[in-house]
Amino acid sequence: MDTREWLVVNSLPGMGPQRIAQLVAQQPQWPEGWLAGLPSKAASALRLWCEHPSKSPLQPAVDASLAWQSSAPGRTILHRDHPAWPTLLNELPDPPAVLWAQGDLGALERPTLAMVGTRRPTAEGGHNAQTFARGLARRGWCIVSGMALGIDGVAQQAALDEGGSSVAVLGCGIDVIYPARHRALYQQLSESPGGLVLAEHPPGTVAHPAFFPRRNRIVTGLSLGTLVVEAAEKSGSLVSARLAMEQGRDVFALPSSLHNQQARGCLQLLRQGASMACEPEDIINELQHWASEFLPPGLNEPTASPPALERPADEPLPDSLLGFLSASPTPIDALVQQSGSTVSECQQRLLMLEIDGWVASRAGGWVRLPRP
Repeated sequence: MDTREWLVVNSLPGMGPQRIAQLVAQQPQWPEGWLAGLPSKAASALRLWCEHPSKSPLQPAVDASLAWQSSAPGRTILHRDHPAWPTLLNELPDPPAVLWAQGDLGALERPTLAMVGTRRPTAEGGHNAQTFARGLARRGWCIVSGMALGIDGVAQQAALDEGGSSVAVLGCGIDVIYPARHRALYQQLSESPGGLVLAEHPPGTVAHPAFFPRRNRIVTGLSLGTLVVEAAEKSGSLVSARLAMEQGRDVFALPSSLHNQQARGCLQLLRQGASMACEPEDIINELQHWASEFLPPGLNEPTASPPALERPADEPLPDSLLGFLSASPTPIDALVQQSGSTVSECQQRLLMLEIDGWVASRAGGWVRLPRP
């Protein structure tokens, strides 16, 4: 089947992704087998299109998508018969029939990891997302996410900044930038080598809350595994983790402080059997047997990750309080006890460190910031 025919199938009334997938599994011939296997309403619509395309109500949508594809370079309509179609999606019970794609299709040729998390990350969560995305990108992995605010966007931006690959799956039409604050990231994903934007909905479709859970199944379905960086106990990221488990994919979670409310969901996942990831190599080693077919020689050998907080060995710390701080929040009473200072003295020293960019106040205490 060609692109035009898949667009027609995608537009048939009463046919969602799951029903289309069930019919595809029967390997019907086009169009006779489809006409025989479709419900009556969908079969009538397909028959009319086959016999009189110009009279079919399906044709305007087909024409609009084909016009979008031909109007600019880097635009592609993907389907099962397209050579760049990501075959991992065929393992889903309800894969999309069609994906509108904009950018570098080569991103789909790399081993993929979904990275998801809260839209309101802590400094620690944002730093961890950057560290993991950059480490994986250096090793040839592609970061898949939803271009949402927070962890999603941070991870995808870090992968691109490292010169790696990233795929964004939208919960709207391919030409709708949502959230609007990620316009620059959208442009970079669409135009940079290694960047790719995908959408299950045709151009012009505005974002809708019901679309995002459906989007998440594609994010996890495209990926060999899913990493939850930071997520509250009630979070859409936990829905993504559940989808990944149902799809038979590995789920990883980052450990965090018990005082970090934004990471309670990760602790919950770890209790439920998710694999703990403390550095990118934990994920690579776990998924290497699946990823080896994607990676070129030389990229599948383990390499050490840089430490989370890097500084020259001979650089003196401006205050000994920094020795008691890390990327996890430390309560001030603990700092008082460990340093032997008074509360007032400790607060004054922390204020000076905060002004100089060494520390920051977060929920649950103080954190030490990574130095550039």
